[in-house]
Amino acid sequence: MNVCFLYSVREGLVKLLSILATRNIRTSQYGYNMNNRLIYNISLTCLIFVFGCTSNKPADLVISGGKIYTVNNANQVVEAVAVNGNTITFAGSEADVKKYIGAETKKIDLQGKILTPGFIEGHGHIMGVGYNELELDLSQIKSYDEMVQKVRDAVSKASPGEWILGRGWHQDKWDVKPDVVIKGFPIHKKLSEVSPDNPVFLRHASGHAGFANEKAMQGAGVKLLSVEKNKLEESEGGEVVRDQMGNPTGLFNERAMQLIDKHIPARTLETNMRALDLAMQACLRNGITSFHDAGASRENIRLFHQFKETRKLAVRLYVMITGGDSPLVYEWLRRGPEIDSSGWLTIRSIKLNCDGALGSRGAWLLEPYSDRPDFSGMPTLPMDTVVKISREALKYGFQVCSHAIGDRANREILNRYETALAEHPDKMNDHRFRIEHAQHLHPDDIPRFATLGVIPAMQAIHMSSDRPWAIDRLGEQRIKEGAYVWQSLLTSGARIINGTDAPVEPLNPIPSFYAAVTRKTLQDLPEGGYEPEQRMTRVQALRSYTIDAAYGAFEETIKGSIEPGKLADFTIFTNDLMEIPENELLTTDVAMTIIDGKVVYEKP
Repeated sequence: MNVCFLYSVREGLVKLLSILATRNIRTSQYGYNMNNRLIYNISLTCLIFVFGCTSNKPADLVISGGKIYTVNNANQVVEAVAVNGNTITFAGSEADVKKYIGAETKKIDLQGKILTPGFIEGHGHIMGVGYNELELDLSQIKSYDEMVQKVRDAVSKASPGEWILGRGWHQDKWDVKPDVVIKGFPIHKKLSEVSPDNPVFLRHASGHAGFANEKAMQGAGVKLLSVEKNKLEESEGGEVVRDQMGNPTGLFNERAMQLIDKHIPARTLETNMRALDLAMQACLRNGITSFHDAGASRENIRLFHQFKETRKLAVRLYVMITGGDSPLVYEWLRRGPEIDSSGWLTIRSIKLNCDGALGSRGAWLLEPYSDRPDFSGMPTLPMDTVVKISREALKYGFQVCSHAIGDRANREILNRYETALAEHPDKMNDHRFRIEHAQHLHPDDIPRFATLGVIPAMQAIHMSSDRPWAIDRLGEQRIKEGAYVWQSLLTSGARIINGTDAPVEPLNPIPSFYAAVTRKTLQDLPEGGYEPEQRMTRVQALRSYTIDAAYGAFEETIKGSIEPGKLADFTIFTNDLMEIPENELLTTDVAMTIIDGKVVYEKP
C-alpha cells in the first residue's frame, strides 16, 4: 500500500477525530442528538491501524533524553515522543523511537529535563494580560504610598488630561497600612494631590473594584458632597464607598466601576493588537499553549478572528463570550458555537459574572463578613438571568461559565443550573457547565458539583495569595469547612481546572502548581500548609493543568495528554515537577514551549 496515501488518510482521520471530539452529530430526519462515541471509537481504531501501517515514515520531530509525563489514562512515563506535522505519532521507549528517525528528522535532547502536555491556562483574561504590560503594574507594591509614587512618576511623563491607568494593587497584601482607612480601603486625597490634572483609575488585583482620583470623579460627574451636596446614585450590584460625611473616598466596588469606566477613552485597534501580541508572548514564556479567555467582548472576538485569519495567533484560544453584553450573547446563541477543528480558536461558552471578590468584600455570602458584620456581599447579576441563559445555552449547544466566589453565589448558581438541567435531561451527561473560582463553598454544596456534572474552574494560586487574610473575611470555621476545598471536590468525583486568573495573578503556572500541592504561600508558610488535607497530589495538579483543563473545553480528545493522534503541544520544564522536593518547585522554569510540533519559545 502506498505510504503517501496512507499518510494522507491518517491526516484526514486526525481531522475527523478533532471534529467528532467537539461536536454532536445532529440527525435532522429524526430530530435527536446522536452521541458520537461509537463513531469516534471506530475512527480511532482506523487511525491506530493507519499509524501501524505508516510506522516506517520518518518523523518530523523526535524528543527524548528525559522523562515524558503523558497524563494518559495510565499516567504513563515514557522516554520518547515522535511528531509528524502537528500531530503526535508515537510515545514510548527510546529504543522504539529510533525507527521514526530519518535524515530530515529534527531531534530535541531533553538533557534530563521533563516534558509534559502543553499547559492550559484554565481561566484568565488574555487582553488583560496584554494591557498589564502596557499600563501601570501595581501587583508588587507594598503600600499605598508606593502606589501614589508610581502614579506621580506616570504623571511626570503624561500630558495634562491624559488618563493614568493601572491594575494589581491589593490592600491586604501591603506591609504598611494607610493612615486613613474606610471600610478597609484608603482614601483618594494623597492620590489626587499628585495628579491634579490627570484622571486616574487603578483597578484592584481582583478586577472587582477600582480606585479613582478627584479628577476622574469630577469628570464622571461624581461631585464631592461637601462642595455640591449632591447624592450619587449608585448602580445596582455596586457600591461607592463614602466617608462619614458622605464624600466618595475614591473606591468604586463592582458595578459602580462603570461610573468611571464609561469616561475612559476607548483603546485603539493598534493598542489592542499590541496588547494581544504581548499577552501571547507572555503565554509562550510561561509554557502556556492554550488559554481559556474568561469573558471576551465583541471587539476582542473580532480581534481574535483577525489574528487567526492572518496566522498571528500564537496560542490556542478557548473563548467565553462576556455575559455583560446581552445583545452579543443572544446573537451568538442564535448563531451557534464556533468550533475550530484545528484547535486554534473555539467560541462555545458564555461567561456570567455573578458576584464579586473576597478582597473587595463583594463575594456574595450566606452569612455576613467576619470583618464587616453589616455586609454579606452582593450578586452582580440577577439569578433569573442565570437560569434563563442556562436554558438557552443548553438549547443551542453552549457551555455556561459563571463567576462565583462566595458560598451563597455558588449555591444560587448550582440551583439555577439544576433547574435548567431538569428541563433538558438529555443534556445532563455532557453539558460541562462550569463555576469559575468556586473559592468558598458551603459543605452541603461540595458534592453537588459532581452530582450535577458541574466543573469547578479554580485557581490554586488564589489560596496562596489570599488565605493569610481571607480568614479575617470568613472566620476560621468557614475557612476550614469550605474554602479552596480541592481534595473534597476531587474525592466527590468533580474535575478541577487550574489556572491563575491572570492578570489577577501572574501567568506563571509554577506558583499555582506549588500552591496546589503544598497549600503554602510563596514565602513557604505555614509549615505543613493551610488545611493540608485539601492538597492536591502532584498527579492531580498536573491533570488540572492539562487533560482536565482540556476536558473543561470539550477538547480532551485532541489535547491535554501525550498520545498518538493528539496535537503536538508540549511544555518542557527545567526540573521534575513530579519528583523534586517541594521547596525546589518554585525554582523551576519553562525551558521550552512547543505548539503544533514547532518550538515557539526557548529559554535564553
